[in-house]
Amino acid sequence: MKKLVILGGGYGGLAVANRLLEGDIPVDTSVMLIDRQPYQGLKTEYYALAAGTASDLQIRVAFPTDPRIELKYGDITRIDLQAKHVYLNAEEVIPYDQLVIALGCTDKFHGILGAEQYAESIQSLSRTRRTYQMLNDVKPYGQVNIMGGGLSGVEVAAELRESRPDLNIRIIDRGPRVLSAFPEKLSEFVSEWFHEHHVELSSHISTTQLEQGGIIHQNGVIYSDVTVWTAGIQPVKPVQDLDVPKDPQGRVLLNSHFQIPGHEEVYVVGDCASLSFSPSAQAAGAQGEQVADVIQAGWKGEEPKLGKIKLKGVLGSLGKKSGFGLLGNRTMKGRVPRVLKMGVLWRSKHHFG
Repeated sequence: MKKLVILGGGYGGLAVANRLLEGDIPVDTSVMLIDRQPYQGLKTEYYALAAGTASDLQIRVAFPTDPRIELKYGDITRIDLQAKHVYLNAEEVIPYDQLVIALGCTDKFHGILGAEQYAESIQSLSRTRRTYQMLNDVKPYGQVNIMGGGLSGVEVAAELRESRPDLNIRIIDRGPRVLSAFPEKLSEFVSEWFHEHHVELSSHISTTQLEQGGIIHQNGVIYSDVTVWTAGIQPVKPVQDLDVPKDPQGRVLLNSHFQIPGHEEVYVVGDCASLSFSPSAQAAGAQGEQVADVIQAGWKGEEPKLGKIKLKGVLGSLGKKSGFGLLGNRTMKGRVPRVLKMGVLWRSKHHFG
């Protein structure tokens, strides 16, 4: 039997698996999906779990139940491209003939001392559970600082404000404004929402060190009961350890079929892949479907026909009643983008993409 192994059951890995199951899988080929947990965690909703406005159960999605795919659980600790082996929990060896790496990302701390030790994370379900516990245990009038004013930082801060109106909340960013990658009118709308809801915005802060209870920067120290890190991501360690060409962000360079040059049996999907657009759940899902198309074409001995990946846009939440969006060149503000995001979440939970 030939063995196709999919590493990671997130947006990218599940898109590959579900697309393959929609078609015919050769009788001489087995498919295995490996993940650290027995369900998909909807990572785009981790901010709500951290803030306490969504339960763990609400952001789980069941893996496909199909006799043609084997589900296996554990931590991927190493990938040996030469031997075509994957190491599970540092001990078990999983051989493969074809491999899909869709392991997602982890925090990038930019060399800031103490950041990994003292900052809380929302990059994995287990770390998000810990972040929820830490935030939940902050006493009234305590100080919570969110490091990073991008999409994740904005959503964590807004959701936490609605969950804990008793807390002092601050977003700390080294740039000039929150959502610096978005049009300025959206940034201004979000900034106004934060001002109205008493969330402090601190810009042009160059953090040099994190300590227990404090953030050290160029002009002094900021007191902090809990610090949540949303200031950068990078591929997970097993991908960091791969000796293959990568881009400046550490993502794997691929050919036009999303394969590693020199290892065409290996595909990389999502946050670990060097693509022409920023990492996102939407991008991972769209690319995953194309990777499945390439694999199916190879099984049939055909040349794959891939179109250009077109992303629909970005939606963000400001609590439960407001939000913002960027659909092409069109900006959206207020309740409509929040309702749209709820619809996207419903589709994800019911396997409609």
